[in-house]
Amino acid sequence: MVAIRVGILTISDRASAGAYSDQSGPVLRRLVEGRLAAQVVLTSTIPDERAAISRTLAEWADSGRINLILTTGGTGFSPRDVTPEATRDVIDREAPGLAEAMRLASIQVTPHAMLSRAVSGIRGRTLIINLPGSPKGARENLQVVLPALPHGLELLDGGGTDDSHQYQLTQARA
Repeated sequence: MVAIRVGILTISDRASAGAYSDQSGPVLRRLVEGRLAAQVVLTSTIPDERAAISRTLAEWADSGRINLILTTGGTGFSPRDVTPEATRDVIDREAPGLAEAMRLASIQVTPHAMLSRAVSGIRGRTLIINLPGSPKGARENLQVVLPALPHGLELLDGGGTDDSHQYQLTQARA
């Protein structure tokens, strides 16, 4: 089983300016450390600036230090919400099933889920997943895709086959 090394990128003008503290990043950290037994290696909070988001995603993915990047924020309809575009700027291949699964599950909770423009994709051997900016939305969406992540990351790492992986999530609750 591949070691899961995570980067959590919070994208928020207000949080990056210190107007309020990041709430979603810590929620994601607890979830991946508890349920995936992952190691969070990088965290940062940056403004909703497409170039800064793209640059950070590319640097993190290309560093070889992490194999999973979780972004939180910037996926809605606001003119400043540019996370999906910045993600598409840097990925080699999309992974649409992850975003589709998150929207499908979320729409059972709120009709606003259909307004999500989140994308997921692969750069090199790193999976990038866009999540909502609210702590509740980020947690609920990540929980939807958690069971598939160990297998997907193992495949990205060059190991396993589509039918050979045992899914293993710890029983800890975040």
